[in-house]
Amino acid sequence: MNRTFAIGDIHGCLDKLEDLISLIDPKPQDTLVFLGDYIDRGDRVSQVIEFLIDLAGEIPCVFLRGNHEDMFLTFLEFGSNRTVFFANGGMKTIESYIRPAPFMSNDQVARALPEAHREFYSLMKTFHEDERYLYVHAGIKPNVSMDQQAKYDLIWIRDEFIFSPTGTPKKVVFGHTPFARPLVKPDKIGIDTGAVYGGNLTAIMLPEEKFIQSFK
Repeated sequence: MNRTFAIGDIHGCLDKLEDLISLIDPKPQDTLVFLGDYIDRGDRVSQVIEFLIDLAGEIPCVFLRGNHEDMFLTFLEFGSNRTVFFANGGMKTIESYIRPAPFMSNDQVARALPEAHREFYSLMKTFHEDERYLYVHAGIKPNVSMDQQAKYDLIWIRDEFIFSPTGTPKKVVFGHTPFARPLVKPDKIGIDTGAVYGGNLTAIMLPEEKFIQSFK
């Protein structure tokens, strides 16, 4: 049987990620959909990315772009968002690649990234869908077709999406907004359970909609 597992926000929590994947015990015929926010705030960011790259060599994986990856890529390319990136835990990501001087430039950080990590970040998708589910990091603008969705909403939206009917026939599986336990509504399922804040790292097996969690 082909199974799909969606996995919520990791934020550098390597121990919880390793534990969750061992609980899932994925097979080569399965698909793992990671909903973004692999980086920032946690202590083992580069090791999380390395683990995901290795995992994708064994199991089909889809990697979505979260708002934290988007901030990181903007920092690497332009360096213009340093204040907001650092305010959202970005220094943890930089320190996982290189111990920065007080005024570490974006170019210095970019050069410190392994090539495989550069490719990982460059290939992330903004959404993924199958026959029954739509997977995004943050959510969607309600009642807007996917070809008209703004990237900003896919990686940043919160209340307008969470508290409104989506207007799409597919159930939306999302992360981004942390809940104490998974949010389950008729048209959406939220699986960010605050792993980096001491909560669980959550996955959902589909179409059974069975939750699997790391309690590390």
